[in-house]
Amino acid sequence: MIDVLVAVALFVVGAGLAIWATERLLEGLVGLARLTALSTFAVGAVLSGFEAENVAVGLAAAFHGGAPIALGTVFGGATFLVCIALGLGALLYPIRVRLPTGFLVVLAVAPLLPGLAVFGPTTSRVAGVVLLIVFVGCMAYLIAASRGHAFMESDEVREAAEEKPDWPEALGMTVLGLVAVGIGGELVATGASRVITTLGVPALLMGMVITPAAIELEEVARQAIPTREGHPEVSAGNLVGTLLYFVLFNLGLIALIAPVAVDPRIWRLDWPFLVVATWLATLFLARGRIGRLEGASLIVLYLVYAALHLV
Repeated sequence: MIDVLVAVALFVVGAGLAIWATERLLEGLVGLARLTALSTFAVGAVLSGFEAENVAVGLAAAFHGGAPIALGTVFGGATFLVCIALGLGALLYPIRVRLPTGFLVVLAVAPLLPGLAVFGPTTSRVAGVVLLIVFVGCMAYLIAASRGHAFMESDEVREAAEEKPDWPEALGMTVLGLVAVGIGGELVATGASRVITTLGVPALLMGMVITPAAIELEEVARQAIPTREGHPEVSAGNLVGTLLYFVLFNLGLIALIAPVAVDPRIWRLDWPFLVVATWLATLFLARGRIGRLEGASLIVLYLVYAALHLV
């Protein structure tokens, strides 16, 4: 019983610390960017979807041999983002937005590319390099195509931009955020591994469903609040940017730095499910509206996904 409580406590504390640390890290990075004369828009575009806790958990799990947790931050996290964060956000506040065609193409193509890294017994370093190069190209395109628009702005970036940073504060926040995110990632990875061992929770269920839901729950607010405040383009922009970080940047780092074993069920279930969910969301966005019915359908799709892992 004590082992179970310790495992759950490590997981919960780690997830909370990682989420808190990400906010501090973002404040520090925005401050540094402003001090080095980068435009606020460029900062917003690059950092909008940056989920440091996701990267930290993924790399920590990869280095400790926790392949299901590591790949869960990619496939499980992205599926949670598209189905629950977007779906629940639209269920609460329907989204009406017209995205440029290029944005929709990027959104539709992005989930196809992770297949390069998971077709094989282990993730490929070559595929990792390709994913990172494509990530840089996609982000450069989004910044250029969005010039003059606030597609990528987030609440954290906007609040940080209104403040007057100084070097000690910006550096301090950045270092604090990086250290705390790393510690949080280690705690989540360790806690998740202990939960799998002590409770007998299936590794893929823990990696693809439970862990991503715990560390990415805040994405629901990031999707819903901008729409409620009359800025649905921010919600849509956050969706595109975050998905790119999950499936290109995060997976690229894992594949390049700490290759992990690939369970065949990932390319039979998790990867194709992510593609289908993303294409459905892209179709809704192409129509210019994600209403409550569309939001509910995405949530139901996620419940099917979770049920398949339970089965």
